Amino acid sequence: MQEMSATVATPEPGLLINRLCKHFSHKIDAHWTTDTGYLGFSIGECRLVAEGEALTLVCQSPSREELDELGEVVASHLVRFARGQVTQVPWQASGA
Repeated sequence: MQEMSATVATPEPGLLINRLCKHFSHKIDAHWTTDTGYLGFSIGECRLVAEGEALTLVCQSPSREELDELGEVVASHLVRFARGQVTQVPWQASGA
């Protein structure tokens, strides 16, 4: 599996988890609590964790191409739903 992660500063990470998961839950497997979230796409999955004033995202996919696509989808929605609090997602790649 290919993996990448990012941590973004935001005063309301739990609210962003709620917005993202609620939005995607209409089309994919999504579940969340006040401080964690899971998004299961056909091309991979993304786990979200709120800690203090930070949101950490960890995405995994079978291939680099799918991981890149997943990262773009998650990042573009996060930036939109953050309403100016987050302007970019600094992905760091790891994995095989």
